Amino acid sequence: MSFHEGQVVLRGGAPLGQAAAALILIHGRGASAEDIYSLGEEVSRGVPAVALLAPQAAGNAWYPQRFLAPLELNEPQLSSALGVIGALASEAAQAGPGYEGVVLLGFSQGACLALEFAARNSRRYGGVVGLSGALIGPPGAPRSLKGSLSGTPVYLGCSDRDAHIPLASVEESAAILERHGARVTTSIFPGMGHTVNAEELDAVRRIVRGLAPGV
Repeated sequence: MSFHEGQVVLRGGAPLGQAAAALILIHGRGASAEDIYSLGEEVSRGVPAVALLAPQAAGNAWYPQRFLAPLELNEPQLSSALGVIGALASEAAQAGPGYEGVVLLGFSQGACLALEFAARNSRRYGGVVGLSGALIGPPGAPRSLKGSLSGTPVYLGCSDRDAHIPLASVEESAAILERHGARVTTSIFPGMGHTVNAEELDAVRRIVRGLAPGV
């Protein structure tokens, strides 16, 4: 049964065939493609060679349970969501910048999905950004990841007391991704809450401008 395939994908910025970088923007639970698309516009302002792609989840949620639930409880929606991200990443890579120009960026549930996709589909990406998110699955769950992220820059930003994302999960995710070949930067903000701040946006801008310098 299809869940997320066929949903709207917001597209903007540079055409993929002319783009030096492509941002795949993944919204959180209860949010929309429009919400995360505006973040993509903000971090790519002044960088004309960036394509923006923001898929919409069916029912505004990529999977039904918490990200810490056993994986099978989030199926088949999780596999459908990962398939949508995979199709967009492949489209962007083949149309222009290659996978090394593709940046996976998500907030909250979308951050979890971006990180999980990168871990399961290891290669060199332009960047992976998880804002208030972590890898999907119970703490300490065994992972048989193949391949390597080959130096992909990964940025993890989160509060130290996020009501939805335990700090331990962010730290565990950072360690797993580093072992898997990523160059991980983790920023933990005391008392921030479940949101995005200016320092995180600046970190994303640096990743984008490293791929597609601005005018």
